[in-house]
Amino acid sequence: MTVMPSSEKVNVLIVDDLPDKVLALRTVLEELGENIIPAYSGNEALRKALEQDFAVILLDINMPDMDGLETAAMIRRRRRSAHTPIIFVTAYADEVHTSQAYSLGAVDFILAPVIPEVLRSKVRVFVELFRLNQQIKQQAEQQVALAQEQALRAAAEEATRRSTFLAEASKALTRTLDFQATLREMLRWVVPQLADVAAVTLAGPPARAWHSELAWVFPPDAKLHRGSLASADAPDDVLRTAVDLVLASGEMERLDNLAVPYPPPALAGEHPAGPEHVIRSATIFPLLARGKTLGALTLAMSCSGRRHGPADLSLAEDVVTRAASAADNALLYQSIQEADRRKNEFLAMLGHELRNPLAPIRNAVGMIRLLGLKDPLLLQARDMIDRQVTHMTRLIDDLLDMSRISRGRILLRKETLDLVQLVAAVMEDYRGSLETGGLKVHVALPDTPLWVEADATRMAQVVGNVVHNARKFTDAGGAITVSLDAPEPGRARLRVRDTGIGMDALMLERAFEAFSQADRSLDRTQGGLGLGLALVKGLMDLHGGTVDAHSAGLGHGTEVAITLPLTEAPAGAAAAMPPRRPGAAAHRVLIIEDNRDAAQSMEMLLTLLGHRVTVAYTGQEGVARARDFAPDVILCDIGLPGGMDGLDVARTLRKELGSKGAYLVALTGYGQEIDKQRSREAGFDIHLTKPIDLQELQAVFATLPVRN
Repeated sequence: MTVMPSSEKVNVLIVDDLPDKVLALRTVLEELGENIIPAYSGNEALRKALEQDFAVILLDINMPDMDGLETAAMIRRRRRSAHTPIIFVTAYADEVHTSQAYSLGAVDFILAPVIPEVLRSKVRVFVELFRLNQQIKQQAEQQVALAQEQALRAAAEEATRRSTFLAEASKALTRTLDFQATLREMLRWVVPQLADVAAVTLAGPPARAWHSELAWVFPPDAKLHRGSLASADAPDDVLRTAVDLVLASGEMERLDNLAVPYPPPALAGEHPAGPEHVIRSATIFPLLARGKTLGALTLAMSCSGRRHGPADLSLAEDVVTRAASAADNALLYQSIQEADRRKNEFLAMLGHELRNPLAPIRNAVGMIRLLGLKDPLLLQARDMIDRQVTHMTRLIDDLLDMSRISRGRILLRKETLDLVQLVAAVMEDYRGSLETGGLKVHVALPDTPLWVEADATRMAQVVGNVVHNARKFTDAGGAITVSLDAPEPGRARLRVRDTGIGMDALMLERAFEAFSQADRSLDRTQGGLGLGLALVKGLMDLHGGTVDAHSAGLGHGTEVAITLPLTEAPAGAAAAMPPRRPGAAAHRVLIIEDNRDAAQSMEMLLTLLGHRVTVAYTGQEGVARARDFAPDVILCDIGLPGGMDGLDVARTLRKELGSKGAYLVALTGYGQEIDKQRSREAGFDIHLTKPIDLQELQAVFATLPVRN
């Protein structure tokens, strides 16, 4: 708004019922160069006074209907014109009229006929006074507008600062899901921005058993100090009482007029402070999330002289809300990690406990084979038991492998291998069971090697799982065709085609999902957990390969296609020696196993194979037998009782006998990668997972090196 210039005209109102008198007065005042506005009655004057502002009003007393005194009284009652100067101009006056006129706020009383110079002079004074007042009013309005603009700018800047602070704080609080790191970030953002001293106190049972993380500064020094305080070390003062109250009620508490020294005595030795460092005021906020009080955030002020005003409290409440959400997320993540750890421990124990009973059963099957018994019913029972043990072992392995893949815990031991030879070996292993089930088997392999970088064990598992899946869903009389080629440069392709039940479009979409089953009948004739193809997908992803399923629909069979990137042939591949065949050398074998059925059945099986065997049922007994018996091979369980487990046995024997001691084989129900790593670190040469079949056992003994 601009200041009113002196050249801008102002309004002067002349009120008289006689036009001649109005004209005469206008003529006298025209010399002033202002807006001279006539009114010929009291009512007209009131209307104009409502519509416009006037520097002065010249008012006659004697007028019909509403005389000048009545008009003046009405003018004074209107807010807009209450302070407008009124000059009475009249030819008739007495003391009563004069006194009444002045009582109504008249500034002057002029008798007619008027002297032009006197009238102009008096009106000019009020015109200039009006103009000056208008200028002052405009300047005041400008000052108010400027103050409002500055206040709005300051509010906008504060809002921007607040938004930026909250955005950065939120970003920092959500940067990690580590709970302790979240607490440290929370304190870093509130000290010294919102407090000289801050503490995050976590609630915990029983009552008053809590833990606090603290951060503080010693104003004016802005260096941040930190410390941790257990419930037992916290001083029993007014702050602690207030914190306990907030933890119990979930309501904010404010404390003033305090004199609490900081840091607490338990931390004062590491962070000495002066006597002036005391907490003067504090606000304690509950950390609320999902209807629970997770803890409390204390924001305190010391000798800096700062106090928490309404804006500070509002900002602090926003920070507390974000901090509570971040702390809750961190706690949830921590609980998920703990649940995952317990689940992994459970799966490891489950695998161990399920495999242990299978070991003596598998050993008994091996003994029956070695004894060469001819009774048809006995042979049928033997094969039945062997199939069910194999099935149970596959279920356990699939379940544990799927868990490891989902957690990224599968460790591949890649090497350059011939995929043709690997597929041929797997199909040789499966051909007997496939043909026994009434299936025709067709294998088409190239004459030249196809070299890939892969984990031989895991790739054999991939091929075996796909073939096993084809066998499950193909009835007797059907066929399974396995073909391997390299249709495009740089990639090998394995296809397993069956003439089984096929898949519909919905099943094809879910074929490689965990626990996805094609057999949904109540009898569950095909069995399984629905993990076979999911394992294949996970392992192929780890190898950089692909896997796809194709089917023309139900009743039209299924084809699973696997591709892998090819690599160059290793040096000397053409001169590679054929694999060693199992030999028949006899060994001195010590079995250390606390499960007596497993130990005794393994002893009988190895004895039938021509080995000299002795058994120990505890770790201490096993170490003593090893000293006396001098075995070539030690088969040792890991989970031994009595204070010395299998890992301790291996460490003890390696320490006593070194590399010249027996060949150590871990034979255990623990089969996770971490279990195998621990076995190697303890000194075992081989880690085998129960139950081990006869062929695998013979292969291990045939390849054992000669020990001095």
